[in-house]
Amino acid sequence: MRVIICDDQALIRDGLEMLLNLERDIEVVGLAADGAEAVDLVARHRPDLVLMDLKMPGMNGVEATRQIRTRYPQVRVLVLTTYDDDEWVFDAVRAGAAGYLLKDTPREEVIKAVRGTVAGKSFVDPGVAGKLLGHVADRQTQPRSLVTDRLTEREVDVLRLLARGFTNADIAAELYLSEGTVRNHVSAILTKLDVADRTQAAVIAIRHGV
Repeated sequence: MRVIICDDQALIRDGLEMLLNLERDIEVVGLAADGAEAVDLVARHRPDLVLMDLKMPGMNGVEATRQIRTRYPQVRVLVLTTYDDDEWVFDAVRAGAAGYLLKDTPREEVIKAVRGTVAGKSFVDPGVAGKLLGHVADRQTQPRSLVTDRLTEREVDVLRLLARGFTNADIAAELYLSEGTVRNHVSAILTKLDVADRTQAAVIAIRHGV
């Protein structure tokens, strides 16, 4: 899997590059010092994933994520930052980030998140997830019918567990379904809600009080 690292600190970029290149199935194909450079590198290399910092001079990571996801929807973005302020969290997810990790995340977990994000999973730091939930809860929730009218009863059950961070295997065990059936339900949910990934579906579920 091909990865671009975007961070304005050279020490962080180089350290992440060394860490990821130790893995046989991961290749770092570009290093960017700001969001604009990351967008340019994505256009040239078409990676599987961008490991994205947020607060950088020039174009920040939120805007870079938005541009990358708009122009190259097949490219996943995994945020890795020191900032856990709820506005940064919500803006990054809304821009299309598939996951949100903090820089104190153990390196094994970072590698796991890189592989999982490329495979279509979403990884959100537990502390960040709490801020995201709090941020949305502070806003007026919209009627559940706006979501539930589009989904079957079983799809609502799956979405509710998805929003709690359950994996497909967890959902299958909870609802007594096969993982294949869960994957089909998740695919249908993403299509019906017109979102690109599980993280965005979870945000909609929380916002609508599902």
